[in-house]
Amino acid sequence: MSVTDAAQGRTGTTRSWTVPDALRRADPLVADLLSAEAERRTDSLQLLAGENVASPAVLAALAGPLVDKYAEGYPGRRHHTGCAPADTVELLAVDRARQLFSAPHANVQPRSGTSAMLSAYAALLRPGDVVLAMSLEHGGHLSAGSRANFSGRWFEFVGYGVREDDGLIDLDQVRELALRHRPKAIIAGGISYPRHMDWAAFRRIADEVDAYLIASAAQTIGLVAAGAAPSPVPYADVTVAVTHKLLRGPRGGLLLCTAELADRVDRAVFPFSQGGAAMNEVAAKAVALAEAATPEYTAYIGRAVAGARSLAAALTAAGARLLTHGTDTHLVTADVSPLGLSGLDAERRCAAAGLMLGKCALPFDPAPPTETSGIRLGTGAAAAQGMAEPELAEVGALIGTLLRDGPDPRIGARVRELARAFAGRG
Repeated sequence: MSVTDAAQGRTGTTRSWTVPDALRRADPLVADLLSAEAERRTDSLQLLAGENVASPAVLAALAGPLVDKYAEGYPGRRHHTGCAPADTVELLAVDRARQLFSAPHANVQPRSGTSAMLSAYAALLRPGDVVLAMSLEHGGHLSAGSRANFSGRWFEFVGYGVREDDGLIDLDQVRELALRHRPKAIIAGGISYPRHMDWAAFRRIADEVDAYLIASAAQTIGLVAAGAAPSPVPYADVTVAVTHKLLRGPRGGLLLCTAELADRVDRAVFPFSQGGAAMNEVAAKAVALAEAATPEYTAYIGRAVAGARSLAAALTAAGARLLTHGTDTHLVTADVSPLGLSGLDAERRCAAAGLMLGKCALPFDPAPPTETSGIRLGTGAAAAQGMAEPELAEVGALIGTLLRDGPDPRIGARVRELARAFAGRG
């Protein structure tokens, strides 16, 4: 079977985005730029951990008539008239989120993961409160204490990390820091940690110091939806997630919480931190949440996880050092310094060959954050387009050869062949 046949067998008929006639007539410059983006995706492989490809149904909902509807407030309590369909759409999205994650309450209005985290803080904390979270250099997010972010300016963050010998979260350190600093909240999770989280252990520590537990699950909530990762919902007071990344929905945030915190969380989203929701995004979230409850989605997540392991094995064979010695998820984080490269070198070399991945700071990294020693990859987009273990093992080998031996035009040609074969969306 050819590569193209294999791709079509997994994803259905391949297709590419075309510029609508109305846009071409009204603004040819923007039309050309969007065409260039579509062409870029056809000629490259998306391995950035924070990116995915939205499903056709999600894209259709985003472009639907709710795109310009102002629906400030919540269903049944809007500040504008004409909101009956918008109310029903939001209630549908909320109900689907609650059912998919067995959550007592859901809020689907946050515009991003950072906005959702801001709302979680607003619901639970006051400026100056102490928060214990994964440190940024060990895999934490900007919204967990960066001084460049609101979080690092409004709250007092204490960072926990991973062990140097195996790269796993040091739960003894987490408990020690919690007992010493008595935080108001503990954040479990990060953006570069490729292993499953021990939510129960974090819950026990939070209970010991009477702290709220916030689950940072933006990277892994799609795994939870498919039963491929343990759920934080039974343990966390608030779970912060996104609907893009593995859920294949629109860019946007998602909050899940206990029934006791429902009103506080909702008020923290609106009116505290946001105005009217983007109702086209809410509709698209409803579509993505429904798709995540299907057997096809479960199979997709299976491809992403298995493909990440194949990718990781290929990078190890090439001489890179894997963080945590492997992965449980769709994420692969690797140290490329054994190959004589910085993360920035690796990112640029791969991008020139059409392999889109990101440099990544590593725990105990001697390199400056502008260069780093690591790279972070994700298999969400590739698996969504039909790639599985064999293809991702080959991609890993191509990356390894590129990093070990230097630029080779044959690698770029093979990447374009694979990208074009798998450019359709199922």
